[in-house]
Amino acid sequence: MAWELLFSSDIGLMSLVVIVGVLIIGAVMGKMYSNKIEEESRKVGK
Repeated sequence: MAWELLFSSDIGLMSLVVIVGVLIIGAVMGKMYSNKIEEESRKVGK
């Protein structure tokens, strides 16, 4: 029932878009922070 409501109703689809968007933003920010930490550790190591 819940899955049917998530994929078939307007509110469910909007919720799904928000959930996927938050996950993508989190992954991108995590990658950016990881690269920044790596860059800073290389600077300190030199």
